[in-house]
Amino acid sequence: MNTRIRLALAALLAIGLVLLGQQTVAAQPEVPIPDINLQVGTGDDPEQLVGMLQLLLLLSILSLAPAFLILMTSFTRIVIVLGLVRNAMATQQIPPNQVVVGLALFLTFFVMSPVLAEINEEAITPYLAEEILFEEAFEEGSRPIREFMLNNTREKDLALFIEIGDLDDPEDREAVNLSALIPAFVLSELKTAFQMGFILFVPFLVIDMVVASALMSMGMFMLPPVIVSLPFKILLFVLVDGWYLVVQSLVESYA
Repeated sequence: MNTRIRLALAALLAIGLVLLGQQTVAAQPEVPIPDINLQVGTGDDPEQLVGMLQLLLLLSILSLAPAFLILMTSFTRIVIVLGLVRNAMATQQIPPNQVVVGLALFLTFFVMSPVLAEINEEAITPYLAEEILFEEAFEEGSRPIREFMLNNTREKDLALFIEIGDLDDPEDREAVNLSALIPAFVLSELKTAFQMGFILFVPFLVIDMVVASALMSMGMFMLPPVIVSLPFKILLFVLVDGWYLVVQSLVESYA
């Protein structure tokens, strides 16, 4: 009986608290909710339409920013090499994808910092100060990134896309079409990244072969060689300061 009385009292207390809370909320003044309206109307000033079109163009460019970051910077080479290093050590998901992509992103910003600084100085700052027009800002801003891609693009790859696109041979570096330069740059980055990955794979492959041969000679056929070779590969990578060497090679490859 005592238990039932206690349950009844608890229920009444809970109901009272709910009613009290409702009265408190009702007693509080209503908080105004902001109302946002988007209206399409007519204007007398043509410059308003130009400014709106420029804003829409800027938003479109920002939506394509991930593609620009991946295809027009050093991100492709860096993230592929780091991923191949992880696969060569056979550490599964260690380091995790977030760490690999994050490191590749910050290394990309480090490598591209001179280019970004030049773009900001030559294009963005004058355009925001209304010293140059949008077309001039685009031309000045594309020049540093064009030079970066040309310095890291093989002539063979660039000639391939110029020939496929039936484009005129450029007279100088400024006349290279971006539609041919960007895929040629990506192709060169992929080739360079896999070359670096192959060199990094060789020492780990030697360790796997040595461990597999040792296990076979001892008759331990049921023991996977990967389990035994993994500690030795990690030990070798730590002793030679592998991450330092990999990052140094990646950064200096763009010098």
